[in-house]
Amino acid sequence: MKLSTCIYKFFDQYLPSIKGSSRRTIQAYRDTFTLFLPFAARHLSIKIESLRVKHLSSDLILAFLDYLESDRNNVTRTRNHRLAAIKSLAKMIRFMYPEHREIVARILGIPQKRTQRQLIGFLYPDEILNVFESVDLKKKEGFRDYTILHLLYDSGARASEITTLNLDYFNPEQKTLAILGKGNLYRQIKLEPKTVQLLKLYIAKYRPAPKLLYQHRLFINQRKTELTRHGIYRICKKYLLKTLSPKRLKDINPVHSFRHACAVRMLSCGKPISDIRNRLGHENIQSTMVYLHMDLNRRKAVQRKFIEYIQSNLSCDSKIEELIDWENSKGILEWLDSL
Repeated sequence: MKLSTCIYKFFDQYLPSIKGSSRRTIQAYRDTFTLFLPFAARHLSIKIESLRVKHLSSDLILAFLDYLESDRNNVTRTRNHRLAAIKSLAKMIRFMYPEHREIVARILGIPQKRTQRQLIGFLYPDEILNVFESVDLKKKEGFRDYTILHLLYDSGARASEITTLNLDYFNPEQKTLAILGKGNLYRQIKLEPKTVQLLKLYIAKYRPAPKLLYQHRLFINQRKTELTRHGIYRICKKYLLKTLSPKRLKDINPVHSFRHACAVRMLSCGKPISDIRNRLGHENIQSTMVYLHMDLNRRKAVQRKFIEYIQSNLSCDSKIEELIDWENSKGILEWLDSL
């Protein structure tokens, strides 16, 4: 049986229809097989069109995984992701073509390679405050960036989850936000009063008119389309570069540092681990348990000051009034509408 036949069914039927995989998962698996198929053809000295299911030996797959690490300099985590994609194809073959179950068993028996657990790089409360204060609210994108940074810290959402937020996911009356996470699963979280007011003000005054296909999206970029993951990454990195040292930046991921900071804040406030798991959208509780092993010793005064700041009402926040050029805000909005 041709391997190409399995590949077509894998991406056309199995992943989207039978498993209900997300678009991002499908794209990640696609990237794996755009690397694996040419490698397998070269390794076996045949054409890609001549590859068959029987060629999927453990030796071939192990050679591919070694190639990823030695020739492409992929880290162990990436290697394991590629192996997971190949195993997913093997599960489809076992499901649709049980006569190949022996080949599938050998593929599924290939173990994941152990990798060192990375340190959790989170931002401390005083660092979060410095990041917020570094935003220039007089610039046209300043208020949008300010709102996104607050939302990242308050919600603990991933970058991809921020980009897929729709206007109707936000309920200002209930002060809740629905988030579409991994596995196409929704979760609803309660937002802090300041975050709610920032979102309301952004939607009412600072959200540019989007193109027709993106009218439902919450956050819009300068091209009047939806923000991308890379866009969220650049926003976070821009302000972290202003406030943190290069040595400190090496220890954190620009976007995930806000997510980790959210979890650490909840933990330091005495929230149960189940609440942290639900807010972050972890499928496995073990992913949340790592926060229990962290050293959270910091000055209590800074933590208390930050909690008061994040829970305050926008109307009482003198910092907002100082930074926003209210006299020129109407002109900026008119300019945005003309783009």
